[in-house]
Amino acid sequence: MPVELAQVAARTFEVTVEEEGEARIREVFTVSATIAGKLHRIDLHAGDEVLAGKTVVASIGPAAPALLDSRSRAVAEATTAAARSAVDLARAQLAQAEATLNFASSEAERARVLHERAALPKRLLDNALLDQRTAEAAVDSARANLSVRERELESAAAVLSGSDDAGPDPCCVTLVAPVSGRVLRVLTESEQVVQPGAPILEIGNPANLEIVVDLLSRDAVRVREGSQARITGWGGDPLPARVARVEPSAFTKVSALGIEEQRVAVILYLQGDHSARRALGHGFRVIVEITLWRGEGILSIPVAALFRDGSDWAAFVVRDGRARLQPITLGERSDEFAQVLGGLSAGDQVILRPSDRIAEGTRVQAITGG
Repeated sequence: MPVELAQVAARTFEVTVEEEGEARIREVFTVSATIAGKLHRIDLHAGDEVLAGKTVVASIGPAAPALLDSRSRAVAEATTAAARSAVDLARAQLAQAEATLNFASSEAERARVLHERAALPKRLLDNALLDQRTAEAAVDSARANLSVRERELESAAAVLSGSDDAGPDPCCVTLVAPVSGRVLRVLTESEQVVQPGAPILEIGNPANLEIVVDLLSRDAVRVREGSQARITGWGGDPLPARVARVEPSAFTKVSALGIEEQRVAVILYLQGDHSARRALGHGFRVIVEITLWRGEGILSIPVAALFRDGSDWAAFVVRDGRARLQPITLGERSDEFAQVLGGLSAGDQVILRPSDRIAEGTRVQAITGG
């Protein structure tokens, strides 16, 4: 039988795990509204640069008052009329108090003159002075009452005027960039009324990228912090990276086939010059290849030569022109090679991709070398 052969030899190979991941900025800052009010239209767009503490990213002014329905307007008009009448009453009370003060002042002056001429007892003079001071206090009280009624009238009139005021709205609050970087997304661009905590835009530093990849839990247990990795599939040259953190908890994720899988998030930091990854942005899709194990001078066999013989691994070894079934003990395994721990020696020739026509003792002839 013609067969393709490969050699068992010492090789350098590594075991990796490959999965689709996502590039993201390590620290993304969301600028939110600090007060309720009318947000002015945002002039910034995604990609614009901002400086920490200097660039004004948003401004919030007072919101317009609520519109009055017919019933509320009728109540407001009645309240205004009542406040206007109260002002008129307070003015009349002030005029009355001033008239009383003028009379009391005249009486006190007359009593003083008579007392100096010894024509009026001291007690009557004291009574006249007391009436004068009481009248002065009544005037002060009437003036204060008039001021209160005037403010009440202004308050009632303001409810009616409300949105009729066409004057410019003073800006209450300006929001500045918390960090230097670029605008990632403008969440609220148009002018509108916002509530406290409403997100407005996101800011981040594109130079501070990291990679997050969700690995199967059985693969994640073999990943160690500091392990080397490669980032590919993003549209540029492969980028070096290292594992920064393996999160301690897993989560359930449903695969494209509808199978529930336990996944673990692994965070990687990019290495090398930033200029090589300048085009890589927040949320970009990438392929992550993490090195789980690497060996040099490892006795190995091509994976294409392996098959199952019961519960053991085996391969066909060519000896004296015949195929011989040989059980093998394997160690680490990659997509191309597997580590041989027992059953084979360096230099052995094995059959690649043996067909069902190959059996113990079958005469074979090599068609290529490996």
